[in-house]
Amino acid sequence: MKFLDLAKVYIRSGGGGGGCVSFRREKFVEFGGPDGGDGGNGGNVWAEAVDGLNTLIDFRYQQHFFAKSGQPGMGAQRTGKTGEDIVLKVPVGTEILDEDEETVIADLTTVGQRVLLAKGGNGGWGNLQFKSATNRAPARANAGQDGVERTIWLRLKLIADAGLVGLPNAGKSTFLAAVSNARPKIADYPFTTLVPNLGVVGVDGHEFVMADIPGLIEGASEGRGLGIQFLAHVERCKVLLHLVDGTSSTITKDYRTIVHELEAYSDILGDKPRILALNKCDALDKATISTRRRALEKASGGPVMVISGVAGTGLQDTLRALYRTIQGETPVEDTGPWEP
Repeated sequence: MKFLDLAKVYIRSGGGGGGCVSFRREKFVEFGGPDGGDGGNGGNVWAEAVDGLNTLIDFRYQQHFFAKSGQPGMGAQRTGKTGEDIVLKVPVGTEILDEDEETVIADLTTVGQRVLLAKGGNGGWGNLQFKSATNRAPARANAGQDGVERTIWLRLKLIADAGLVGLPNAGKSTFLAAVSNARPKIADYPFTTLVPNLGVVGVDGHEFVMADIPGLIEGASEGRGLGIQFLAHVERCKVLLHLVDGTSSTITKDYRTIVHELEAYSDILGDKPRILALNKCDALDKATISTRRRALEKASGGPVMVISGVAGTGLQDTLRALYRTIQGETPVEDTGPWEP
């Protein structure tokens, strides 16, 4: 199944049915009077967050959603049938935006949450409604109200507790595969990850959801690379795990590149709690690890975890630090000197 996190759709609620002009005509009834019924209301357009979906791919193949119009009123005081509603079923975490792609109409973050996007038109009154003491035989009725037509955008932001960020080939997918049952694509070249991946992580009897997005590159906030397309998926996360490739010869530059792109993208990501980890340390000797760790600590002004997704070293301590941050506790403790 393909991943799609942005879709443009056109919706229209149903129009109301027109009222009926009718007079009662029965044998042996001398004064029948008006008996025209009201028109039925038009159908509404709703959006509902449902379980079991994690992509908006269905809206690539169908972009138009029109609710049914109400039926006209009929004689014998019969009201027209109300038009059927139409429901757009979207994944949990979907934002609904107006046509300008900026105004947020609704944010569906829980299963079963619903929002009314377009209300159906009211049905018109039949001539029975216009009967009065001075007008005993009204010969007019109202037309039904038109439905609402609008264009909206659906934007999916995955629901995750922790998010993985870093340069391409920093080991994010390897880390996610090592700590969860997720099986993202892993290879020895950059941009292996092309779409976000989710994994359920367990530590000390607790579970939380982690999201892995494609790697960021310098200039990502200006549209370069793939990462900018998916940064919205980590906006909801309570903490970010920033992985730095320990085998890189420019680790401080790598670190600053990611921090700059996060801050340039939005203040939300720039201010979000981050845990910094030096990855791929199974490929380094003890002296090199110590030197590069100190360099990262100086650049970041905080502690640095030392881990290896391949060897499984330091993963549990990192997961505990993530879980503590998610729970609002002290984020990271210094793990002490590197022990292979």
